[in-house]
Amino acid sequence: MSETHAHFTGSIPEIYDRHLGPVIFSPYAIDLARRLAPLANGPVLETACGTGILTQQLCTQLPATAPLTATDLNPPMIDYARAKLSDAGRVTWQQADAAALPFAAATFAAVACQFGVMFVPDKPAFFREARRVLQEGGVFAFNVWDSLAQNPFARLAHETISGFFPVNPPPFFQIPFGFHDADVLRNFLTANGFDHVEIERVSRETVSPSAESFATGLVRGTPVSNAIQERGASFEDIVAAVAAALTREGGAQPFRSTMRAVVVTARAK
Repeated sequence: MSETHAHFTGSIPEIYDRHLGPVIFSPYAIDLARRLAPLANGPVLETACGTGILTQQLCTQLPATAPLTATDLNPPMIDYARAKLSDAGRVTWQQADAAALPFAAATFAAVACQFGVMFVPDKPAFFREARRVLQEGGVFAFNVWDSLAQNPFARLAHETISGFFPVNPPPFFQIPFGFHDADVLRNFLTANGFDHVEIERVSRETVSPSAESFATGLVRGTPVSNAIQERGASFEDIVAAVAAALTREGGAQPFRSTMRAVVVTARAK
């Protein structure tokens, strides 16, 4: 899975975790872990674990007898998560491509993925691999972002950043917020050996200490920063512009708005 939109390297992991983690990722990690924990009856695999935000919640909520393996495509994300959760002895960390998992068939009782499938170029392989490593009756739980229209913070960041580049604007935000159609998700699951599919749109409040902090995360804590750097633009100017747009939406200190994700659970048949 080689895709520039999925390259979370350099300083991105630390900025992502600090400025975006508590604001947009932790609320959905808590939600996903709560859904998965009662259904996990054996070893659990997390794909696209990022900086360990869902991993931490799984450690808290899974039964003590359930081993947890956390994987990500990007070694810098794994390194950051491992250091952050250094006391989580129950976690086995491993670099892995979610579309080509290095595990034997029927190894896990549950597979979880938080906001990862959107970045996988080969979507059928992602779902096929999740089913392959699951035991019969195992649970697959994941979430994806709803549309830009349902996530004002992302829409404003995308529109503001695009305004700096009239020609060839960075497309990053279209990737994580462009894979949310319930029929498409259901079809991928049923075509790859899943049933008992449940799909729910879940809204949460978006709260950041400040619009500037949130803007810093959105600009410098995502791969859009790579595109900005390649184009030779000023990070300071773009962060300030995104912060101003966010302030108009939800205030300066704190920033408050809404967000929405699509949460999915299914069983391996």
